[in-house]
Amino acid sequence: MAQNDIQTVSTGKDKALLALSIVFAIGGAVAYQVFSAQDFFVRLGVVVLGVGLAVACFLMSQTGKQFAAFAKDAVSEAKRVVWPTRKEGMQMTAVVFGFVLIMAIYLLAVDKTLEWLFYDVILGWTT
Repeated sequence: MAQNDIQTVSTGKDKALLALSIVFAIGGAVAYQVFSAQDFFVRLGVVVLGVGLAVACFLMSQTGKQFAAFAKDAVSEAKRVVWPTRKEGMQMTAVVFGFVLIMAIYLLAVDKTLEWLFYDVILGWTT
């Protein structure tokens, strides 16, 4: 069984930065509603500003730094993936479609056989 590493925010500075980022995000959404009489682009700018400040505060916290490091590692790992060639991709797709077609025909045959067995043979009904 895998161990779950539970990480908590331990310092007051981190807690304050995370709380501030939540306040900025909520503030951007509230400001969008408050400025409902303004032009759309003004309201959009307020939301973008609120979200941008929220992200900046989040990334300055320890949790944000860990998240940024994780994201950087994920991107570098994705760059190392060996993707199949176009020919291999088309062949794998054809195999999947072929299997789906065979399963559809098989399930249709089973369904019609059971329908015939239950309705015509056992119950004597005609469909």
